[in-house]
Amino acid sequence: MILETFSSPVILFFILGLLAGFMKSDLSIPEALAKSMSIYLMAAIGLKGGVEVAKAGISIELVYASVAGVLLGLAIPYLAFALLKYIGKLDRTNAGAVAAHYGSVSVVTFVTATEILGAQALEAAGYMVAVLALMETPAIISGLMLARGGQKPDQGGGKSKLLHEVFLNASVVLLVGAFCIGYVAGEDKFAAVAPFFQAGFSGVLCLFLLDMGLIAARRLSSAKLLTPALVALGIILPLINGVIGTLVGTLIGLDTASAAMLGVLAGSASYIAVPAAMRLALPQADPGLYLSMSIGITFPFNIIFGISIFTALAKALA
Repeated sequence: MILETFSSPVILFFILGLLAGFMKSDLSIPEALAKSMSIYLMAAIGLKGGVEVAKAGISIELVYASVAGVLLGLAIPYLAFALLKYIGKLDRTNAGAVAAHYGSVSVVTFVTATEILGAQALEAAGYMVAVLALMETPAIISGLMLARGGQKPDQGGGKSKLLHEVFLNASVVLLVGAFCIGYVAGEDKFAAVAPFFQAGFSGVLCLFLLDMGLIAARRLSSAKLLTPALVALGIILPLINGVIGTLVGTLIGLDTASAAMLGVLAGSASYIAVPAAMRLALPQADPGLYLSMSIGITFPFNIIFGISIFTALAKALA
């Protein structure tokens, strides 16, 4: 399956970006275009999920998957924190900040997994988009509690700013909003805009992952604080978390593709929503550390290997 993944244009464009970045090519994607592509991808995946839930209706699987996702988001940072502190030798503040990233999710990893699973005639349930949105924020709470060692959060303006970043950041608003629009519109009314959101999806994803490959390579090249232990944890953590997520998905009765997707979500690491929250709540934590690990190590590992590993595991368990 991993060999099949390497023949996917989506993955090959990401690898092209990695290689170009490591070779210090002047290839680049304009920031405005990259932001536009991000908006398009999140809107498309949110709409599709809402339409699928409208078609299938609210199910017990949706409830189980949502509860499992939230609990995983809350629990994973505690495991990550222990490993980062005792193996990675990080101080409490940085260990808590990094752990929050690993408890949260990567929207782009989810979108890429959707494309890869679709190419294998596997389609995760539409409600997994709702699980994705629910899993973005619980880890921030756990990460802050761990970093602060039980101290009370900041009061006043700092707290309100943090809550704003956690619950009203762009990715959460767009994903949840598009999901609700898709649910209200339903399949019939979605048909009018479907050509725009479906026909260009794969092509836009290829260009977006080209840009992500460039960013990951450049972030990794400039990282100065990554020790061999932290690099290893950038691979070990997604493997452990992804296996746990896939096992949980199988145990609660999700179909093969949805169980694999829960594994992908559990194994991914945030590099958009959580960094914004940590910048406000833990300004003393080192952004170079948590961004280098999440986008420089874990993101490439999941795109190239992790998605295929969790899918193979879900198939084996099924």
